[in-house]
Amino acid sequence: MKITKFPQSCLLVETKGKKILIDPGTLKYKEEYFEIWNKVDIILITHKHPDHCNTEVLEKLNEDIRIYSTKEVFEANKTLNINIVKENDVTQLDNIKIEVVHAIHGYQPLLKGGKEVYENVGYIIDDGENRLYATSDTICFKNEYKADILCIPVTGHGLTMSAFEAALYAKEVGAVLTIPIHMDNPAFPPDFKFIEEMFNKYEVEYEILENDETIEIE
Repeated sequence: MKITKFPQSCLLVETKGKKILIDPGTLKYKEEYFEIWNKVDIILITHKHPDHCNTEVLEKLNEDIRIYSTKEVFEANKTLNINIVKENDVTQLDNIKIEVVHAIHGYQPLLKGGKEVYENVGYIIDDGENRLYATSDTICFKNEYKADILCIPVTGHGLTMSAFEAALYAKEVGAVLTIPIHMDNPAFPPDFKFIEEMFNKYEVEYEILENDETIEIE
């Protein structure tokens, strides 16, 4: 499994000859991404915020690329051909299983005026050798999900988990590797010292990827 990190929460997962793009957003988007994103097999969107759903770019992509997301994202993006999924759904991409899982987007007053998220999901991609779990922007919640690779926001600010909850969450999930994401919005900057402190304290193996950096998992 090969994972490429794009800005904010966007990830390209390549496995078993397939390419899965998660949350292609607007933050720090570069024109060079178009050719990469236009060659994927499917796109998974967790929720409606533009840093996770770059509608203008998605409208221009190859129409054969299947897009999966929630009904709320569909309602906000009628120009996109979205296959609606909900929590507990399972989608197959050849021999790759994609599980749609629970997520709770945090709330704070800056979300007033139509920005509040009422339907949010995460995705677990299982290729038979590795399970990669992209949590979406979520606060901590009790669950029994298991994954080898956890891609999780760590910036807090009432919207997502902080590094403290994320480290504990990683232990619960049983992740062998944790990849912090959602760190490109200047309005909600990451505290790298706190991330290091919490992940080391709870003995979580993690790697912070630069944008456009690729890591390969055997």
